[in-house]
Amino acid sequence: MRGTIVIAGIGHTAFGKLPARSTVSMNVEACRKALEDARIDKSMIDAVFVKYPTSGLEGKYGQKVAEALGLQPRIGGVWDQAGASNISMISFAAMAIERGQCEIALVCFADNPNSGSRKVFERSLGDDAIYGWFGVPAGYAMIAQRHMADYGTKHEDLAAVAIACRRHGAANPDAQLKSPLTLEQYMSSRYVVEPLRRDDCCLLSDGGAAVVVMNAKRARELGVPRPVPILGFGQGQTSWEVPQRPTLTSTCAAVSAQTAFRMAGVSPKDIDVAQIYDCFTITVLMTLEDYGFCRKGEVGHFVREGRIEIGGDLPINTSGGLLSETGMPGMQLVLEGVRQMRGTANRQVPDARKCIISNQGGIMHTHSTLILAND
Repeated sequence: MRGTIVIAGIGHTAFGKLPARSTVSMNVEACRKALEDARIDKSMIDAVFVKYPTSGLEGKYGQKVAEALGLQPRIGGVWDQAGASNISMISFAAMAIERGQCEIALVCFADNPNSGSRKVFERSLGDDAIYGWFGVPAGYAMIAQRHMADYGTKHEDLAAVAIACRRHGAANPDAQLKSPLTLEQYMSSRYVVEPLRRDDCCLLSDGGAAVVVMNAKRARELGVPRPVPILGFGQGQTSWEVPQRPTLTSTCAAVSAQTAFRMAGVSPKDIDVAQIYDCFTITVLMTLEDYGFCRKGEVGHFVREGRIEIGGDLPINTSGGLLSETGMPGMQLVLEGVRQMRGTANRQVPDARKCIISNQGGIMHTHSTLILAND
C-alpha cells in the first residue's frame, strides 16, 4: 500500500472558543473546506469516519454527521481511541479503499470542550480518587515523575518542548495561543500537578478538522491539485490504566512507530519534520524516545538548544501543536503534516520530504502513527 493512498484535501474551522457552534456544524464546515481543497464534489464521498466528541458522546453520532452532510455512505460511524482516533480512522479508510469497500472517504472530528463540557478531563481515576487522583493531568504528572526519577529528566527538558511549540504557534495566524514563551516565564509559572506546570499542559479548544482520503490513481483522474501520499501507518494499545502498568516510561508508541516505519520502508533518520502529539510536554519526550529518535534517557539532550525548532535537527509541531495552535486532539497535526509535504506551511521546513505524525489517546493508553511523503 506504500504511496497508493493519498490525503487529497484538508480543512478546518477556527480554533478557540466558539460558543454558538455545535460539533455537527463544525464537522460539516471542516468537511466542506476539505472537499473544496481537493476540488471534488461531495456526491463522490462513499465513506464517513468520525471521531466522537469528547465533550458529549451521542448515540449514532456518525450518522448524524453524515445526515448533516447530506450523505448516505457505504461505510460510516464513530471511532473511539480518544486522541489516537484520527490517524487510526485515516488508516482504516486507507485499508477500506485498498480492498474496494469504498472509493473516497471523509475523516473528520469536532469538539467544543472550551465552550461546552470538560467533565471528561476532570473525572476521578478509579479507586485511587480517594487519595486525590483526579483529572487527566494527574496521570501524566505521575508518568513525568517516574521519567524524572529513572532518567534524570529535568524541568528544562519539558520547557524545551513548550518553548518550541509556542514559538511556532506565535507565527501561525490560525493559532489559539500566539504568545511565545521564554525559559524564565516557564520556570516561574505555577504547577498544575507537580512536576507539570501550566505551560506543560495543552489548550482546551473548540474546533473541527477533516481530511479527504482516496486512491492515488483516482486522485490523478479527478485532477486533485495537491495529493499527499501516505507511506505508512501503525497503531499500539497500552490499554491498562496507569496503576496497572508494568512500566510508566515506555508505551506502545514504539509498536505503532515500528509498524509505520516498516510499512513506509524508512527509519527515523529519514524523517525531516515531525508533528508529535503534545497534550503534555512529557508525551513529546517519551514519543521521541519510543519512535527511536534517541535512546531512553537521552531525550533531554535531544530537545535542547533549539534542535526541535525550525532550523533544528528535527522540527516538531510547526504550527504550534496542542500547546499553542489548538488543543483539539490530533487532526490538526495531520493537517500541518500535509501542508509541510505540500510546501505550503506557514512555517515551512526547507526541503522537507518526509513527515511523521503521532496521535495519542487517554493517559498514553492508545497510539497511532502516520508517515507522509512529499510526492
